[in-house]
Amino acid sequence: MAKDTKIKIGNIELNSPFILAPLAGVTDSPFRRICKEQGASLVYSEMVSAKGLYYNDKNTERLLAFYNDEKPIAYQLFGSDPKIMAWAVTKLSDRENSILDVNMGCPVPKVVRNGEGSALMKTPKIAAEIIASMVKMEKQQAEKDGREVKPITVKCRTGWDQKNINVLDFASLMEEAGASAIAVHGRTKEQHYSGKADWEMIAGVKAKVSIPVIGSGDVYTGEDANRMLQETGCDLVMIARGALGNPWIFYDSIALFQGKSKPSPPTLEEKLSMLRKHLELQVEEKGEKPAILEMRKHVGWYLKGIPGATEIRRRVNTLTTLTALKETLKLLIS
Repeated sequence: MAKDTKIKIGNIELNSPFILAPLAGVTDSPFRRICKEQGASLVYSEMVSAKGLYYNDKNTERLLAFYNDEKPIAYQLFGSDPKIMAWAVTKLSDRENSILDVNMGCPVPKVVRNGEGSALMKTPKIAAEIIASMVKMEKQQAEKDGREVKPITVKCRTGWDQKNINVLDFASLMEEAGASAIAVHGRTKEQHYSGKADWEMIAGVKAKVSIPVIGSGDVYTGEDANRMLQETGCDLVMIARGALGNPWIFYDSIALFQGKSKPSPPTLEEKLSMLRKHLELQVEEKGEKPAILEMRKHVGWYLKGIPGATEIRRRVNTLTTLTALKETLKLLIS
């Protein structure tokens, strides 16, 4: 018997427990749309700077664009000033995003040194002020606009380093401040993306708070995604690197969750077909040359483990036209 896959974050109902993580430089609109087609129930924008919004940065506006078939979508903001973060809520009030998420987990030095991202795990009081100010502002703005309140959520890590694991208390503070859900990447800031994700800490957060908990870290297959649900008790699984070159991971995860057999892995022809579709969406979105440059990394991910792909990837990294790229990909099946 198939399980009920419905779950809610605030007033937003999701149709499966498997969602696409926000990944800077990766989860643009074309990639989000492909993952949505494969079953991702929620997608996120790339990280959007609240200060970038404040100063009308042109690149920030590009990051906010999305299509109707991507809904529900969360905008992920980062910043460290509660006032600017609350202002960002009003700035985005008329957008059709469903959720506002705050990044408190990014370990990148240029983000952390400004007190943003995972640096906020060292300043939990400021982190709580950010959420409380955003929640208050969103409620006021929703009432003013005559619409439903958008949930405010948080993505964080287990702590700054192994000596400062504070996610349990941190999660409680976020809940008290009004967060509608919390995503926990089972690594510290110091680990970046190395080592093993600590799923026990995700389970600890689930036992600690009553809001939905989203688990993240070391999910590379549909089996991993379902095992995380079972072992941690989390409500949703956020899939990040496991989706790179493998959007089918969402389809696989849902099939297994519903008690079905795991689908057969995609054939080479299916991978190339998806790659071409991804490429065409990129060209439509960004123009030919920028799209080709953007797709170089995706080609590497899609073709990982395929015999003869090393030489193809090398060639692709020298190409700048759509025709040349399509012709080069044909060599894999010639």
